[in-house]
Amino acid sequence: MNDWLPLLTPILLLGCLILLVVLLFRQRDQAYRLETDRLNQAHDLQVLGNQLLDDLDAQRDQNADSLFQANQSLMSTLSQMGQNQSALLESMQRQVLLSTRNQEERISALRLENERQLTEMRKAMDTRLSESLDRKLDESFAQVSRRLESVYRGLGEMQTLAAGVGDLKKVLTNVKTRGIWGEMQLSQLIRQTLAPGQFEENVAVVPGSAERVEFAIRLPGGEGSFVWLPVDSKFPQEDYLRLVDASQAGDAAGAEAARKALEHRMKTEAKKISEKYVSPPHTADFAILFLPVEGLYAEVLQIPSLVEVLQRDYRVTVAGPGTFSALLSALQMGFRTLAIQRRSGEVFRLLGTIKTDFARFSEILENTRRRLDQAGESIDSAVSRTRTIQRSLSGLEKFDPSDAADPSPLDIPSKWSTIESSVPENQFLRGE
Repeated sequence: MNDWLPLLTPILLLGCLILLVVLLFRQRDQAYRLETDRLNQAHDLQVLGNQLLDDLDAQRDQNADSLFQANQSLMSTLSQMGQNQSALLESMQRQVLLSTRNQEERISALRLENERQLTEMRKAMDTRLSESLDRKLDESFAQVSRRLESVYRGLGEMQTLAAGVGDLKKVLTNVKTRGIWGEMQLSQLIRQTLAPGQFEENVAVVPGSAERVEFAIRLPGGEGSFVWLPVDSKFPQEDYLRLVDASQAGDAAGAEAARKALEHRMKTEAKKISEKYVSPPHTADFAILFLPVEGLYAEVLQIPSLVEVLQRDYRVTVAGPGTFSALLSALQMGFRTLAIQRRSGEVFRLLGTIKTDFARFSEILENTRRRLDQAGESIDSAVSRTRTIQRSLSGLEKFDPSDAADPSPLDIPSKWSTIESSVPENQFLRGE
């Protein structure tokens, strides 16, 4: 066995070489055959491509000839159709223009008639509305003007009266006389500005109390009720004169002492008024302390924070003749405003009625317009039926019995039955 091993290796190597040589020869033959087949296929493909190109050229020429012929036929057909459409459009345009012109003439006539009737109705309604509103507004403004003139006259008289107060202050030295004079001045201001039903004199504004205020103004409340506005007149002349004399003499200490005394007196009087006469809801939430002299009122205003203290702590408002007159005028204007508001409510109710009537008037106009449209449609229907009757009558006029070989008695009634069927009897008798 060991003797054969050296010989076996060369034999195996030789066998491998032989196999490699065989494989190389077989691979070369196979590659040669493949190359030959590829060349044959390329030649066949070239021949087939040339044939396809020749066939496509021939088909393209044939299709071009067919398309040219079809295009020529289509152009001629379209040209003929265009001429026919142009003629048809011209004919339709003439018919439409003629019909439109007739319709416009009829619509214009109906529009003019409607506008004339609407103008007449509008003028009548405007006249009635203008007369009613002008009458109501003239009456209201005339009443307001008269009231304003009365207020202005009262203001002028109060200014004249205030100019002479400075001359009277030295005459009024008696306390009772001063009180009566202040009440008279207050009474004159109130009576000149307010109506008798708007104030009362010597009224017990607090139920169950024996205290009576000099004057009380009736302020309107809610739902027809009212509250009292107490007005009381005070004239602390001694303190005021001491303050004036000290100021004229240049006595600063005396003026300061007199000013403090006046301040204490004003607080005392305000406290009394608040305790006696301010009692909501029977009265207003404040009262008015009337000072009959403008100079006194001016000195009270000059005392620092006195007016604010009286209003905050005692709910009392201080007023001089000019201020109180302006306050009364404002109250009077408020009363007038309430009256005007009530009259305005009546005017608004009248306007609401007029609005309802105008809405009904609009409905009547709309119904009238619809009836006019229906009348126009009825006229068109009557015209078309009249033409039908005329055509039927023209057929009767052309009929000649002598030319008929065998006249039938049913020929004429058949035509009349056509007329009766096209026009109902009741509409024909009414002329519809």
